[in-house]
Parts: sequence; C-alpha cells; structure tokens
Amino acid sequence: MNSIYKKKLVFSILIYFLAFNLLSTTPNAMANIVPKEQKKTVGYYTSWSAYSNFTPDKIDATKLTHINYAFANISKELKVTLGDSYIDPSNIKKLNELKKINPNLKILISVGGWSWSDKFSDAALTDKSRNIFANSCVDFIKKYGFDGIDIDWEFPVSGGPPTNKYRQEDKQNFTLLLKDIREKLNVQGKKDGKHYLLTIAGGAGSMGIDNVELWNIHRYLDFANIMTYDMHGTWDKYTDFNAPLYGGDSPNYVKSSVDTAVKSWINAGFPKEKIVMGIPFFGKQYNMVNVWNNGLYQTFNGGSSLSYADIVSKYLNKQGFIRYYHSEYMVPWLYNGTTFISYEDEESIGYKAEYIKLNGLGGAMIWELKQDPNSILLDKLYKGLQ
Repeated sequence: MNSIYKKKLVFSILIYFLAFNLLSTTPNAMANIVPKEQKKTVGYYTSWSAYSNFTPDKIDATKLTHINYAFANISKELKVTLGDSYIDPSNIKKLNELKKINPNLKILISVGGWSWSDKFSDAALTDKSRNIFANSCVDFIKKYGFDGIDIDWEFPVSGGPPTNKYRQEDKQNFTLLLKDIREKLNVQGKKDGKHYLLTIAGGAGSMGIDNVELWNIHRYLDFANIMTYDMHGTWDKYTDFNAPLYGGDSPNYVKSSVDTAVKSWINAGFPKEKIVMGIPFFGKQYNMVNVWNNGLYQTFNGGSSLSYADIVSKYLNKQGFIRYYHSEYMVPWLYNGTTFISYEDEESIGYKAEYIKLNGLGGAMIWELKQDPNSILLDKLYKGLQ
C-alpha cells in the first residue's frame, strides 16, 4: 500500500469518526451550550392573604419565577400608593426575604385590579398626568425594593366596576402611558445597573382585546399576564366551565376558551413568547342545578367562587360529589345532584402546562397563591413547565 493511499485512508477514517461522533453527541452538546429557556411562573399574592394566616413566608418560592403583589392603589394626585398601609409594609418585607430562598425570584407591585382601576383613565389622559404617574411608579418600586411594576387596568375604554371612569381615547392613552413608564424605568435602570420589569394583566375577552393596541404595546412590555379564567360564572344562564382549555358548544352567550383567547392575542399582533397564560387556583360553584347531563349546561340558582383548598377539603369525594371530566375541553367538574363545581385539578393543570410549551408561550400566571396553600397545583404546574 503506497503512502499516498495510506494517508487518504487514514484521513477518510478520521473524517468518518468525527462525523459520527458529532452526530451522536451534538444534541447533548447543544443542550449544554444553549440552555433551555425557562418558562415563567408568575404567582399573584394578595395583601389580604396575610389576614387569613397565609403570610408571604408560606409561599413556595422555589417554584416561582415572579410574584406580583396585589394591589397598590392610585391616589387622587394620580400617584401609586400603598393599598393597605397596615399590612403592606410587613408583606413587602417578607416577600423580599423570599429571595434568600430563590435568588432569581422577581417581585413586582401590581397596581389597580378590579376595585382600584377607577383613576387609570385620568392618569393616562395627558402628557402631564402620564408623567406624574410614571414617575410615581419608579419612586414606588425604588422605595420598597420591587423589581418592576404590573399594570392591572380593568379595563381601558369599558368594563370593570360601574364606578370606573372611561374614555374612548383610553385605547391610545394606555399605549402612551406604558411608553412613559417604560422610558422612565429604563432611565432608572441605567443608574442602578439593572432591568426593571413592566408587565400588564390583560383581559381574555374580545372587549379587553379590542380596546387595547396589542400590536403596539408589546414593545414596552416584558410580558403580559392574560386573565384566561372567569370565562363563565353566575352571570350566565347555564352552568359552565371557569377556564375551559378548548370550547365551542356552550349554550351560554359567550363561548370563549383559553385557546381562543390566546389565539386572539396572537392574531392581534402580540408576540406569543410574551404571553403568560392565566390559570385559576379557584373554582366556580353553582347551586340548585338541574339534574340533566350531570349538571353541565343546566339552569341554576346562585353560586360563588371557591378556592382549590376548599374544594379538596369540603367537596372532593365528599357529600355525594362525583368527579366528571370533559375530554374535549380538558377540565373537570364535580356534581352531586344539586351542586355543580367547575375547577382545576392536577390533570387539567398538566394539560394547560403542555399547551403552554407546545404553543411557545412565555409561561403561566396564577390567580392566586393563597387558594392553593399546600402547593398541590403549583407543584404540578412547576413540573409540567420543565
């Protein structure tokens, strides 16, 4: 065998070996080089939870990436202010101490909510009012050590409590307000050498989507928490699901689902990777329900919301309740012949976590942590998003 042939043979063997080795090791090697992006798990913690003995130190911070403290109010001067001056300082201090357990945890102050959105329209109205509000956002998070701010305006243009003030120009003014807040957070962030987060809680219904410039506001936001729950309740004519993953044949006027809401946001121009999908840790109870169809889509007389903890302790496998499951909508319900309960359990949480991953969404948002004090649903969600 001549020397040239030997060299070609050795070179060919070497190339084959390297190619085989590369193909067999590339997936693992790439996994080490490019880390898998962590899905966000955003949990709302309400100030009033502490009065029920669910203090911030009881939160399982290892399973959360963000905590939104709800809620701060808006003063008559259009500035962010404490919502509960008695309990807030203690709660905020304990929330910040959770970073000792999870150093990567981000804690945001959520402003407004259903009860305190009445001054947003005024705050967003003019250059002057927007400047006052945006400056107060920066001052507030600096004073109390927050990592950012979550704007929970329920809702621009229309919706929310009847005492809210609305204007048609809220739609455009909301965008301008977020722009001002983002700019001022950026200025402060450069001074402090960190990035301050700006997020919103957004409506899942068509009115909440149509009355916001989703195609425009995303450039100012780190992400948006979509309130994909409360899709049905005692305002409907018939029993229905709180947060069906899919849907369509409901006899009620509104036939929405988590899937339709998410797709509506994406179709309106909001990036899917910035969508954090809401998951309820509470259920809906309907009373005096007709016996047909195991209580589903039947008339009723009154009802209320229930925490997951109460559903487990008082109703699941008790008082004659039987668990049913809708294989298309991927949510369970309980029924005992008179009472219908729509809720989430570990199975439905697993499907919702899988939906988030398959559709490339940013993560999951929880309303709210106190309703699952033993972290049963939180643990399932955390594992499902890995």
